[in-house]
Amino acid sequence: MNYYIGIDLGTSSVKLMLTAKDGSIANTKSYEYPVRYPNPGWSEQSPEDWWDAVVKGIPELIADIDVSCIKGIGVAGQMHGCVILDSSDSVIRPAILWNDGRTAKQTEYLNMVIGEDKISKYTANIAFAGFTAPKILWLRECEPDNFSKINKIMLPKDYINYRLTGVHACDYSDASGMLLLDVSNKCWSEEMLSLCGIDKKQMPQLFESFDCIGTVLPSVAKQLGLPDGVRVAAGAGDNAAAAIGTGTVGNGKCNISLGTSGTVFISSDSFTLPDSHAIHSFAHADGGFHLMGCILSAASCNKWFCEQILGTNDYASVEKTADLEKSAKNSLFFLPYLMGERSPINDTDATGMFIGLRPDTTRADMFTAVLEGVSFAIRDNMEIAKKLGIKIEESGICGGGSKSGLWKRMLSSVLNIRLCVPVSEEGPGYGGAILSMIAAGEYESVAECVGRFTSVSETVCPDEKLVPLYEEKYNKFKKVYPAVRQLYKDIKE
Repeated sequence: MNYYIGIDLGTSSVKLMLTAKDGSIANTKSYEYPVRYPNPGWSEQSPEDWWDAVVKGIPELIADIDVSCIKGIGVAGQMHGCVILDSSDSVIRPAILWNDGRTAKQTEYLNMVIGEDKISKYTANIAFAGFTAPKILWLRECEPDNFSKINKIMLPKDYINYRLTGVHACDYSDASGMLLLDVSNKCWSEEMLSLCGIDKKQMPQLFESFDCIGTVLPSVAKQLGLPDGVRVAAGAGDNAAAAIGTGTVGNGKCNISLGTSGTVFISSDSFTLPDSHAIHSFAHADGGFHLMGCILSAASCNKWFCEQILGTNDYASVEKTADLEKSAKNSLFFLPYLMGERSPINDTDATGMFIGLRPDTTRADMFTAVLEGVSFAIRDNMEIAKKLGIKIEESGICGGGSKSGLWKRMLSSVLNIRLCVPVSEEGPGYGGAILSMIAAGEYESVAECVGRFTSVSETVCPDEKLVPLYEEKYNKFKKVYPAVRQLYKDIKE
């Protein structure tokens, strides 16, 4: 039996997965590493911490099998991070992460001075504070000495691939989130590279996610306890890899993730460019394309309210107090912008907000409003897809928030679509393992693997009583952010 290693390089930890060629999970390991916040709104990590976790984890992951049967490795990773290497391939400074908010000035420059239409023409997207290109502009302006040393610009998972193979590589799905890729033509954008003051030779070579970029270096194989010749796939951004793992492959398939952040992921056989620029148009790990809307705070809103406000981590007990029908009828709203917001409002100044509090408002009312706020923010992104003529009648659902039966019932009713829960939700690491199977020649295509390995365990349908109530409440919710948008800027100043 051949085995494949999937690596999910997350924000707080790396998750390692050993997967057999039949799709079964043989073993998993997880190792945490710190996130550093050197200034308010900043978020950084040491790439060496990522590699140390991989070096520690792989030998433990494969300890109980015949290692000669390991044929491939696929890495999925947190997107948009900025890893810069010097001429000796040493890391110049800590990686600037996806949720770092220091680049508001650079983002505004790209969108307002260069112009959203021009940036979108170059990359199929507009600038968001978390993307890589604004980080490069920030480095050029604020750390010119470090900027001058840059020999290679990489994404987090690509640094792991480099340490494994010695190859500077990037796949199209992850590169799509850098604001440096011409997504429709799948090549680096000469115009964006020029705007950022960098050269194509400073960028990694581009691959499809399932392409083999090389084999594990002999010295590294010995260090990790791997056999010679293990193939390494180009891998994918975490959302694209998770979509592979949940079967979101092929035209019109949709998946919603309720993790720390929240995403709406719609796969497509062809490239689509939204006129509104409000959601992302990226390449997919299956060789096609996808649309993606991302909200920066999803299940993290639930965690914040329960743990920081209510002082409990017993989420199940808090859920028992919720009355969805009562909440759907009230006038209490929550804006879930605890970390600012990306899609579709693109506002780094936005913050969380309750509106509609009254003397009779209860903790249960506020808790339910938090879940509603996240659900409405997800719908904001689905509405963009609807305006493009994309009709979605059902979606997969994954992430920590999908474990809540209450939240699934609410979200299904807010969106008025069926939500399909996968039998096994293994996340980006599973998608990475699937990609490595193709890179190693075990299977012909992503679609073949997905057809063999994914199935649905539960389908949640909209509640007929709740659908019209949430429709009315959502139409009110849409009015709140526009009414307070300028207030966010005023109170910040």
